[in-house]
Amino acid sequence: MNLALVRLLHLASPTLPVGAYTYSQGLEWAVESGAIHNEASASKWIGDCLTHSLASFEAVYLAHMLAAWRDSDATQLAELDAEFIASRETAELRAETLQMGHSLAKLLRDLADIPDAALREFPQPSFPLAWSCAAANWNIEPEDAIAGYLWAWLENQVMAALKAVPLGQTAGQRLLLSLGERLPALAKQAAATPLDQARNFLPAFAIASSLHETQYTRIFRS
Repeated sequence: MNLALVRLLHLASPTLPVGAYTYSQGLEWAVESGAIHNEASASKWIGDCLTHSLASFEAVYLAHMLAAWRDSDATQLAELDAEFIASRETAELRAETLQMGHSLAKLLRDLADIPDAALREFPQPSFPLAWSCAAANWNIEPEDAIAGYLWAWLENQVMAALKAVPLGQTAGQRLLLSLGERLPALAKQAAATPLDQARNFLPAFAIASSLHETQYTRIFRS
């Protein structure tokens, strides 16, 4: 078995101690508003966010970060990281990527497999920067790494829907099966997309995240 596959499973695991399970990225507000109320509406919301934001923007930046790590291009990494952090539409989304990036960077510094100097220049890395550092150092193929990153996000969103709607476990597995089918093509597309063609226009997602900041009752941090 390829060790890179094992490492990818490690990175995509919900047990990775970065706090991803505490975030819904506005999905909780979409449930509160009634936009998400059953399995079909959850599939529509999560699928649209996956296709029109995560895969078309975040995964594109991840792909270019992977390339920059492999080229040891610190200047490019700093630019990509700054641009990605600046792209976060709300305070919650910005805090999320910085908290998860900090947690993963701390974990990686404690692991012997990751050179200590790799993230030393980035005291506040975004989550994609820290994640791509691990993937590049573990020699995970770019398309596989991107698919794994998207899967981890998808699994977390489905788990958030299970708690917030709520949905049953079987419904959650149906969502993972149907939406997971998109990942190979989305990962391939993201790996080949020039940076200037990355797009992140999903107004409802940004509005949901903004309104979640003042939502009266909530269980998630975003």
